[in-house]
Amino acid sequence: MPTHSTTHPNTLLLKTEKDSASYALGISVGQSLEAQNLSNINTELFLKGLKEITEKKKVQLTDAQVMNIITAYAAKMHELRTQANIAAGKKFLEANGKRPGVVTLPDGLEYEVLKAGTDTIKPTLADKVTCHYHGTLIDGTVFDSSVDRGEPVTFPLNGVIKGWQEALQLMTVGSKWKIYLPSDLAYGNKGAGEKIGPGATLVFTVELLGVQK
Repeated sequence: MPTHSTTHPNTLLLKTEKDSASYALGISVGQSLEAQNLSNINTELFLKGLKEITEKKKVQLTDAQVMNIITAYAAKMHELRTQANIAAGKKFLEANGKRPGVVTLPDGLEYEVLKAGTDTIKPTLADKVTCHYHGTLIDGTVFDSSVDRGEPVTFPLNGVIKGWQEALQLMTVGSKWKIYLPSDLAYGNKGAGEKIGPGATLVFTVELLGVQK
């Protein structure tokens, strides 16, 4: 969940339980809109609609119109965010692929070997693998990390994103790579969770610790 600066409650004059609940609801609704990429709104009209409902006044839209407008606007905002993320990822990968030591595969996956393997064993899609990994967005935002948790993970290789499947089948046990995945090899235009937006390019440092045949 995105974090925001906080202000001491006393400076907001939250004198009663109702005051606190009202402010908390405002925060909750705002966070929900932000999570759905719907925070780019006319706040004045948003509050007008909210006030008309809470004061049981007549509103200017039917329930069907409300649903249709929100659905269409959400789709538009999602597409704009997707295309912006794809463009940023493309620019990042173009520059990254020119760095010494970075290998670019035909489908756009990029990798660099940080540590060579200690074995010749490579996994197949039928295997389970044990890995340590650290995943970030192209701006360095961490979205998941077994390294930070201090515990490696074991999983079927055929159950993860395409970029992982491809890269890990090229790695040998003991090797450590940094892989750069365009969105079509990661979570595509849907994204995943709160931090991985639609069309996001992802960066992983992956260490292959073991293979279970």
